[in-house]
Amino acid sequence: MSTIQFETALYKINNRTILRLPESASAGLPSRGMTMVSGTINGVPFKTLLEPDGRYSPEKKSSHWFTPDKKLLKDAAAKVGDTVQVALEPSKEWIEPEVPDDLKQALAASPEAEALWNDITPLARWDWVRWIRAVKTEETRQKHIEVALDKLNKGMRRPCCFNRNLCSDPEVSHNWSLLEPEQTK
Repeated sequence: MSTIQFETALYKINNRTILRLPESASAGLPSRGMTMVSGTINGVPFKTLLEPDGRYSPEKKSSHWFTPDKKLLKDAAAKVGDTVQVALEPSKEWIEPEVPDDLKQALAASPEAEALWNDITPLARWDWVRWIRAVKTEETRQKHIEVALDKLNKGMRRPCCFNRNLCSDPEVSHNWSLLEPEQTK
């Protein structure tokens, strides 16, 4: 697959810097769902998971987004409101998700679930992490962790009925869609 090049402005949603791909750039990706990519911002390399924005309407095509970390932004001399030059390519090599502490503790307390967790692919681990974090309350999150442990203990390698095409980060989404970003510049 060829390199996808575009420019876009960095936005802020709830104190998070967001880089959202233009619809035309996102259309060049192999999936409407989460996609691993390697690329550059202003010439500075990165590798990340692109999250789907969860939009499905005839007037607004779906796209992808991610939160560049502080080091990447600093190295790229970029901040919210700036327009950045981006080049990216899909990657078949998935980086490991950052496993939340509560899930780490639960897995450590369940040797069978932890063994299966260590055996599944990074993509499957991303599915579990996204499914667990895709809730609004701590109570529901705990239920998701309990269900995840139960399913992993029964040999299930992925969460059931989880749609990878939806925006699963409650800090920046509502009803499974990325919130509208506000440009500050």
